[in-house]
Amino acid sequence: MKIGIVGTGHMGGALGKLWAEKGHQVFFGSRQPEKAQELAAQVGHGAQGGSVPQAAGYGEVLLLAVPWKAAQETIQAMGNLDGKVLIEIVNGVDMQKGPALGFTTSIAEQIAAWAPGARVINAFNSIGYRTLLDPNFNGQPAALFYCGDDPGAKASTAQLGAEIGLAPVDCGPLWMARQLEPVAFLWIYLAYVGGQGEQTALGWLKR
Repeated sequence: MKIGIVGTGHMGGALGKLWAEKGHQVFFGSRQPEKAQELAAQVGHGAQGGSVPQAAGYGEVLLLAVPWKAAQETIQAMGNLDGKVLIEIVNGVDMQKGPALGFTTSIAEQIAAWAPGARVINAFNSIGYRTLLDPNFNGQPAALFYCGDDPGAKASTAQLGAEIGLAPVDCGPLWMARQLEPVAFLWIYLAYVGGQGEQTALGWLKR
């Protein structure tokens, strides 16, 4: 797949590296194109780097990996997203108050409203970047919870997760992000406030 990754932080960098190693064509985009180019050079495997619009135009699948406060501005900068698979991994949390949006709407739904032509998927936001690099926990893979309204976009997301060793769990339509975003907050809280650390992950057990 041709994958455009918007954001050069730990998550975007880790996923881009893993997907490039699997043979996908990866293009990193940043408001500071030189940072994206530096990251691409570190990743290797033919990865490229440039601006946000370049990454958005390049990918058939896009990963939005930016802070919540920058999400709307970044989506506007991405340009025309009609038909694009847009996997958003955005978390908006306050350690004292909880998720940025409550149980009646979600960040994912707001992003879908800002990008009406995109096929939006909520995924990867309850997984730490260190887990991405080693998702196996004593034989049990970390779960990839995801949701969205487009079957094809969901299938692409599940494939990209399974390829790097995660166990995809289809959690239903996009509005289920109202439930998944608090789950992400739970992991973040336990890892960073509760003292559990980053070498932890959520799983889904099934008999």
